[in-house]
Amino acid sequence: MKIGIVGLPNVGKSTMFNSITKAGAECANYPFCTIEPNVGVVGVPDERLEELTKMYHPQKTTHAIIEFVDIAGLVKGASKGEGLGNKFLSHIRETDSICEVVRCFEDSNVVHVDGGVDPIRDIETINLELIFADMETIHKRLDKAKKNLKADKKYQQEIDVLEKIKENLENGISVRAIAWNEEEQELVKEMFLLTAKPILYIANISEEQLENAENDEMVKKVKEYALKEQAEVIPLCIKIEEELSGLEEKDKKEMLEALGLEESGLDKVIKKSYDLLGLMSFLTAGEPEVRAWTIKKGTKAPRSSWKNSL
Repeated sequence: MKIGIVGLPNVGKSTMFNSITKAGAECANYPFCTIEPNVGVVGVPDERLEELTKMYHPQKTTHAIIEFVDIAGLVKGASKGEGLGNKFLSHIRETDSICEVVRCFEDSNVVHVDGGVDPIRDIETINLELIFADMETIHKRLDKAKKNLKADKKYQQEIDVLEKIKENLENGISVRAIAWNEEEQELVKEMFLLTAKPILYIANISEEQLENAENDEMVKKVKEYALKEQAEVIPLCIKIEEELSGLEEKDKKEMLEALGLEESGLDKVIKKSYDLLGLMSFLTAGEPEVRAWTIKKGTKAPRSSWKNSL
């Protein structure tokens, strides 16, 4: 399962990717530093797994994993091929959900591709390009469905769903924000639309904003926008997270305590991304191995093939 990290150029997405995966993706203060997507596999933090490891002292402890993809920065006109738009859209189609990084801090030393900091404008730049790309897909499917309707009336339901999507997209509403019944939802899934992918917003803030992040004006604006899509927002000082990711566990804990934090923001991002994909962990424990197995939410637990499972 893949999570695509997206954002405008220079908003901190590659730095966040580096910190999460420690994969060393190139990071620089100019647009299109990321051209081909960097991919990193990440273990999902799980306190229960750590407790079981203390209890069983296994030879091996295995975390559940998810895959993060650092995708090229997007600019206006991407849906028409501007910048690296075609690459961006093709790469994001291959992901299962979106983690969108939005800059919410002022810094004259960090170039903004649009000349100034405005998180809502930045979000809308990306979301509108995804909407334009989906509109092209919808128009093609509508034409085909209407032709097929002459021979088979079953296509009427698909046409109704497509018309509903088209109307909402024309009003700037993403597919994930539209209410669907169960049958409609199945049809929507088959269309693989970009704006139907679940999304998590990361509000990249400065160290000065960290103490009162939840009440920060820019963060509030992002939350208000995300509420329309029933999406969540995680305020994150990516600069600090980068420092934390390079520390030994003991030093990391000391720094977190000094900052008044219980866990790193990146751990929250990883956990929430795992949840966003509709995944959960099934745990097994024993002396050979303590392990978290990834399963879809709602999956029934196996009855007989697991011993000492939780």
